Amino acid sequence: MIFASDLDRTLMYSKRAIEELGVPKESTLKPVEQKDGRWVGFMTEASYWALKELSLHSLFVPVTTRTTEQFNRFVIFSQEISIKYAITANGANILYRGVRMEEWSNHILKRLHSESVSQAELLSILQREGFHLDGEKKQAENLFFYYILNFLPADTDKVLIHDLAKKYGWRISLQGRKLYFIPHAISKGSALEYICNREGVNAIAGAGDSILDWDFLQNCHYRFVPNHGELAKVLAGVSGTSNHILTKKLGVNAGEEILQQFLKLLPLKI
Repeated sequence: MIFASDLDRTLMYSKRAIEELGVPKESTLKPVEQKDGRWVGFMTEASYWALKELSLHSLFVPVTTRTTEQFNRFVIFSQEISIKYAITANGANILYRGVRMEEWSNHILKRLHSESVSQAELLSILQREGFHLDGEKKQAENLFFYYILNFLPADTDKVLIHDLAKKYGWRISLQGRKLYFIPHAISKGSALEYICNREGVNAIAGAGDSILDWDFLQNCHYRFVPNHGELAKVLAGVSGTSNHILTKKLGVNAGEEILQQFLKLLPLKI
């Protein structure tokens, strides 16, 4: 049985996210991500033990938009909890026991060249249409890019940027102050489907907080969505999407709630 989950703002939380979303005084935090010798990512102690238990009795697959290098900062997976697969770079890479699967990566690269305009072309088009994004541009493994924005775009501008990107084979996702631009060929859902087919098992449940997570959540029988995320807001305004479960709690406690729900599903067969 496969359980799949996004990490940032779903199961794990940065200091910024904790400050933004809060954490009750009775919760004890466990550090799980290290950068430059400092602890920068956390989950509750209860979440950690639930994830450890889940990984012993199922195939837990982390699914993240992070690059592989950024994913490897989660020392929890290299030192404490063993995982067979991980999906990084929003589905562009699949790691098998920590090593990138070249067959999958090559498949993605071929699709990129045939289905989307180049990054340079997209940026030129956006500029020509009068969109000047105020922020720092970051590159993700030469596969996609994102801006850490100084100011969030107006809702009308976000819609226009979305429509323009879609026309040229890209899509966007706004996560906090990060505005992602990702080619259509790069999909968490396709990567999870590949793993399911390879293992010959179904994804019983998944969790994610962003629009980019809906790709892989559709491959899951049960779909959990943190109440505080981008995806929860989008689904609230769309009819016909009642087949997902919103968490009652916010922040790190939403992550704990999701993992407890995952554990309850362990005895099920689908």
